[in-house]
Amino acid sequence: MIFSGNFAAMMNEPMQEPDDDLFEHHKIIADPGQAPLRIDKFLMDRISNATRNKIQNGIADGFVDVNGSSVKSNYKVKPGDVITVSMPEPPRDTDVVPEDIPLNIVYEDKDLLVVNKEAGMVVHPAYQNWSGTLVNALTYHFQNLPEMEGNEGRPGLVHRIDKDTSGLLVIAKSETAMHGLAKQFYDHSIERTYYALVWGIPVPEKGTIDINLGRSLKDRRITVAYEDETIGRNAITHYELLKDYRYVSLVKCNLETGRTHQIRAHMKHIGHTLFNDATYGGDKLLKGTQFSKYKQFVDNCFKTIPRQALHAKSLGFVHPVTKEFMQFDSELPEDFTNVIDKWEHYVQYN
Repeated sequence: MIFSGNFAAMMNEPMQEPDDDLFEHHKIIADPGQAPLRIDKFLMDRISNATRNKIQNGIADGFVDVNGSSVKSNYKVKPGDVITVSMPEPPRDTDVVPEDIPLNIVYEDKDLLVVNKEAGMVVHPAYQNWSGTLVNALTYHFQNLPEMEGNEGRPGLVHRIDKDTSGLLVIAKSETAMHGLAKQFYDHSIERTYYALVWGIPVPEKGTIDINLGRSLKDRRITVAYEDETIGRNAITHYELLKDYRYVSLVKCNLETGRTHQIRAHMKHIGHTLFNDATYGGDKLLKGTQFSKYKQFVDNCFKTIPRQALHAKSLGFVHPVTKEFMQFDSELPEDFTNVIDKWEHYVQYN
């Protein structure tokens, strides 16, 4: 027995988290005569357009349950097993409604464009955010944008950033650009630099975080680090301290991989949660005194930047058509610069 959905689309690496529970896309009950078979091979035979790699990634990210519990790719399906594949988004038509939403375009040619996304804008339609997204704007301003296979309903996208993260994104306008950029992301050759305001001062001041990330088994809305290398997916972040503000610091992060909430989860793992990142506990006073004056100052800082303090500042890649290396940089948005000014003033006069 099987209830089908778009497995190929949902097994693509997610970069943006939902605000609610998972939705069942597939439910398969193994036949009474089912011979023992690895679950990844089992699902490949029963779900169209699903590659073994996508299935294994989905299992690692916690999207596949057997009899109500998460399993690993080498689990052997048995007669009567109930296999469910769930996702943050309910099954839905992939048609995108074009919307006349202004775009901050920093570069454009016939093959691609680079946009500077403001905080608060969702990148693509998803649960609770079917309109007002970057993709809705793109489909209004540009016709016939290409789509990656298995990524229907997200024209032009080759990568994503979280709703409340601001900064640069490259968008493909041609098939050649899409395939060329996608390969660079796959090869980890894209240069991506983020600025983050984090709690505490990293020691050492410069380093590499190399630890697997995956969805939490307790709360799949968040990403957690796994010491066990058989769980989750490889993730690498290079960080460098830029400015010490006594209780918080400005840090530069370079992504080698691009997992869901990678910087947010990695920085929390080493004890330096992003400032005002509510999902990971950064919206609480994590460093400093308990004096009311300081607590009031921190609360005012939270109001100044009512989101995680993370900005995709620069982007570098080889143009997939001209083969020219292109580098783009962006200014920190106003809320980010304002909260930095507040901390600079505080450490100078207190």
